[in-house]
Amino acid sequence: MSGWLLEPLQFEFFRRGLLAALLVGGLCGLIGPYIILRRMSYIGHGLAHAVFGGAVVSFALRVDFYLGAGLWGLLAALLIGLVARRRAIGADAAIGIVTTASFALGVAILSRTRQFTRNFEAALFGNILGVTERDLWVIGGVAVISGLFLLLTYKPLLFVLFDPEVAAASGLPVGRLEAGLSLVLASTVIAALQVLGATLIAASVVIPAVTARLLTHHFDRLVLLSTVLGALCGLVGLYLSYHLDVASGATIVLVATLLFALVFLGTWARQRQSGRRLTLPSHLVE
Repeated sequence: MSGWLLEPLQFEFFRRGLLAALLVGGLCGLIGPYIILRRMSYIGHGLAHAVFGGAVVSFALRVDFYLGAGLWGLLAALLIGLVARRRAIGADAAIGIVTTASFALGVAILSRTRQFTRNFEAALFGNILGVTERDLWVIGGVAVISGLFLLLTYKPLLFVLFDPEVAAASGLPVGRLEAGLSLVLASTVIAALQVLGATLIAASVVIPAVTARLLTHHFDRLVLLSTVLGALCGLVGLYLSYHLDVASGATIVLVATLLFALVFLGTWARQRQSGRRLTLPSHLVE
């Protein structure tokens, strides 16, 4: 068992990947409860596709990836918030319009400039073992800034998420708080892109949070537990991907899915014995 754990640590690329998996898993787990509470699960998937478009444009224009994709992702998050405020359109439609258009632009540019194929395979599916020291600094910086934002705005943001209309009537800056949350999510997507890939980020945001929701009804414990579960899935998933020689991002998500299934079945069996019916809250399954 010790060899199974220690053998990969002799490689520097694995040590960097392990740290990235822990940071990204914990970061996705941290933001997850806020996203599912706000019924924004789809926005994580959409922003990942939008950032992919920004990454393609960055490479095509020879602009730094984090600068180009970062600005693109933040702009997409703000546009989604702006369009979603129009009641006649709705948040889901706004996400669909902004993110799919961005993704389509990336695909169109990629079809014209084919020299970036390997880079964008990593952007789509992740390449955690290719994480550099610079990537670790970016991921760590995003984790610190996101954690500080959520900590400093904990109570007003929670009020906004539970009842935005009453929060607005109480004088809270609902628009700015929601925009801040969207920017934190966009930053998380950008930081996680190299580790998980655009196709898997949303799952890493949602699954640990939903799993934690089955175990606790207190929001502060939910956030803490979701963060721990996200980091744990990153740790276990990376080790399994190394020993089984399968894609790391996919393995991390599959580990999180298996954990959810075990918790769901365990909770269902326990509540079945007590005569109660287990149901997921509506905002977790929409």
